[in-house]
Amino acid sequence: MKFSKILIPKIVLILFTNQIFFNTPKAQSAEEIKIIYSIFSRTIKVDSLKNFAEGGNSSKTLKRILKATGSSDDEIRSVLNRNFEVPITIASNLVYSEIGNVILSRLSSIIHTPRTNDERTGMLALRSSLIKSLYTGNGKINLVSFFESYPTKTVILNVNALSKVMNKVESITELLEFFTSKPLEKIKNN
Repeated sequence: MKFSKILIPKIVLILFTNQIFFNTPKAQSAEEIKIIYSIFSRTIKVDSLKNFAEGGNSSKTLKRILKATGSSDDEIRSVLNRNFEVPITIASNLVYSEIGNVILSRLSSIIHTPRTNDERTGMLALRSSLIKSLYTGNGKINLVSFFESYPTKTVILNVNALSKVMNKVESITELLEFFTSKPLEKIKNN
């Protein structure tokens, strides 16, 4: 009897402290993309974007956003579904290299977390999303898997910053090739 009076509080204390110190929170992944253009913004669900990419079905909000782009649905779906095959070791070397830091720095002004106070936070989130997406895709990545792997509930897509980059690059295809092919060639040659 005395033994159980002493043992029960100790067990409760151990279980309680175990939950406090060893309960690691589950990593989040993006559920929505907030598209910001000037003073306007629209939010779309990542699942809605995935459904559109896979089957062409889109929600009302997504239809309005797609209509505003001026591109056909097929063009947008091909960009969303375009897979890039990159070995995880090369991607890891890239995102931790000097050129990778430059790319992530530029991308962090376009795609970032809602409460990004500095460039470094955005770069860390991008790095995490790239590596996680490649890991879950067995060395393949596309835009939908990238957004699904983003480590916050909401991803901010800044269209103003994107348009500044797009003015320097002729098309979305060239932009994707610029950010994926050329840096990889430099790493492969080293």
